[in-house]
Amino acid sequence: MRVLIVENYHGTGLGQIAVALEEAGADITSIRAFEGMALPSSADIYDGLVVLGGGQNALADDESPWLPRLCGMMRDFGDSGRAVLGVCLGSQLLARAYGGQNIIGGASEFAWQEVELTEEGAADPLFRAVPRRFPIFQWHDDTFTLPRGATRLAGNLVAHNQAFRVGRAAYGLQFHFEADRNLVRAWNGLFADELAGSQPGWPERHPLEARRHGAAADAAGQAIARAWVSLI
Repeated sequence: MRVLIVENYHGTGLGQIAVALEEAGADITSIRAFEGMALPSSADIYDGLVVLGGGQNALADDESPWLPRLCGMMRDFGDSGRAVLGVCLGSQLLARAYGGQNIIGGASEFAWQEVELTEEGAADPLFRAVPRRFPIFQWHDDTFTLPRGATRLAGNLVAHNQAFRVGRAAYGLQFHFEADRNLVRAWNGLFADELAGSQPGWPERHPLEARRHGAAADAAGQAIARAWVSLI
């Protein structure tokens, strides 16, 4: 099993996805596109594709010139039936790849928030092992419309489209299911300056929120990660 990972921003990390891939014995290749590493000229040797999040928006081609080609790669994977996993920015790029509209701003969420599965989501193999409603970590400002033919799998009041599937196994998840408590704690340090400006008081709130929601979110996130890897 060969899986290609595309990192769009420093410090994102695979988190719980790494655990599931290691359990499956996957051979992982990571492309740090934000550092100038080129996307492969051909991705035919890979069985799965993971596209991680980032601080830029999904239309920031001037800032991140690899995004158009990455969208094309995501669509190629999806059209061939290979497993795709777009997380946060990655979900927005998957929507773009299939013709959805990226909506910049107006959908800000941060910290652990509740997400609810649709009827289709509850029956989808990605979510069969998680509750109908579950807390999960969020960190985004943007959202998107569903591409034509996509299946909406989850939502909440802030972002109607929290998860969707195109074809057999191309998934976009707006929320950071990969971010367990350890990764969130690491982000607190890595992005301390940014959080001080955008989320004042978060260092004081974080311990209580982690105790309240972290265990359930970690369990849901690990179940989702393992379910996706099983679809590869």
